[in-house]
Amino acid sequence: MDEIENLLEFDKQHVWHPYSAMASDIPVYPVVSASGVRLTLADGRELIDGMSSWWSAIHGYNHPVMNFAINEQLKSMAHVMFGGLTHPPAVVLANKLVELTPDALQTVFFSDSGSVSVEVAMKMAIQYWYARGEIHRQKFLTLRSGYHGDTFGAMSVCDPVTGMHGLFNEVLAQQVFVNAPQCRFGETDCVADVNEFEKTLAQHKNELAAVIMEPVVQGAGGMRFYSADYLAKVRQCCDEHGVLLILDEIATGFGRTGKMFACEHANIAPDIMCVGKALTGGYMSLAATLTTTEISETISQNAPGVFVHGPTFMANPLACAAANASIQLLLDSDWQKNIKRIEQELEAGLAPCKDFKSVSEVRVLGAIGVVEMKQPVDMTTIMEMFVEQSVWIRPFGKLVYVMPPFIMNNEDLTLLTTALCKVVESI
Repeated sequence: MDEIENLLEFDKQHVWHPYSAMASDIPVYPVVSASGVRLTLADGRELIDGMSSWWSAIHGYNHPVMNFAINEQLKSMAHVMFGGLTHPPAVVLANKLVELTPDALQTVFFSDSGSVSVEVAMKMAIQYWYARGEIHRQKFLTLRSGYHGDTFGAMSVCDPVTGMHGLFNEVLAQQVFVNAPQCRFGETDCVADVNEFEKTLAQHKNELAAVIMEPVVQGAGGMRFYSADYLAKVRQCCDEHGVLLILDEIATGFGRTGKMFACEHANIAPDIMCVGKALTGGYMSLAATLTTTEISETISQNAPGVFVHGPTFMANPLACAAANASIQLLLDSDWQKNIKRIEQELEAGLAPCKDFKSVSEVRVLGAIGVVEMKQPVDMTTIMEMFVEQSVWIRPFGKLVYVMPPFIMNNEDLTLLTTALCKVVESI
């Protein structure tokens, strides 16, 4: 244990964790292995993972099919630049993505993280209008309570308050925001919300490159579930006013909401779509931005004649091999029935939280369960409490939520939700 203690001490003094302060009192737990839905700590304790490693490890950990795919790819090629070269894993993956996503999306641009895929989408929209001679269309309309990543373009379209990037406002591009829809998922009366959106869109349409939003589920900006009817009306408004629609499916893609992609709840297609997170089953960092033939050809056939972006690790073969294996695993399973099972278990398991005085609301959609508190939680104490209950749940702000791996069985789901309820009741 001396070795682990030394590791933790060095970590505390020199390693900066996401959304943390150096030498923070919030505990950091050393993981030595992971298998299935469990993380094993250095002291031997096992934790049921309720987070899917920030929503990405949909097949759990150390999956034999995933391991085999990566090992096989490693035998031939770990990486090669994508400029002027191509390789089978990337082409196969592009084919899978074109087949899976809405029919209008025919062109795939790979990148190495979700935030970068959003940057790519925004640059793509701006360059499309530039190619058409409308160089003044440089802004984006987006929803409050949204979150799209931590790079500068992505930060500019996150909610200035809940997006956690307010201190950068002076340097960020100033975008156009509209209030998040109040009509909930399952509701169809969205007239007031749609009217507000359309009024703002009409007012700014001549300067807008695109509308960008998370479909149906707003993630780290508030874990809100809004009406699919609203999303359908947004698509209609964008068409009527000649504005592109970008959908950020990074958190919602690959079955998390009960549909392969959340835009399917509204039966619409975006002009540009971003995917990431679960794309590789949580094994490797990879993302993609998909768009229409009309957009890609317009950019390609007009000055400057190329799309101006090119990540070093674009279409990394190992990551593409992992993504191909992950997608096939999902397609080979009865994933829709499985997500419905998880949804039902989360609804039943989290129901007791509705009666706790400290809880504002409980909501579930697909394999997403959210307990919204009336006050922000104390991260220092609540993390320790969850670990003591043998689960890994990492809240933020007022939100205590779970996005379990899709392979989690009912017994482990019960252990996960029981632990969550116990901790929430105690605070």
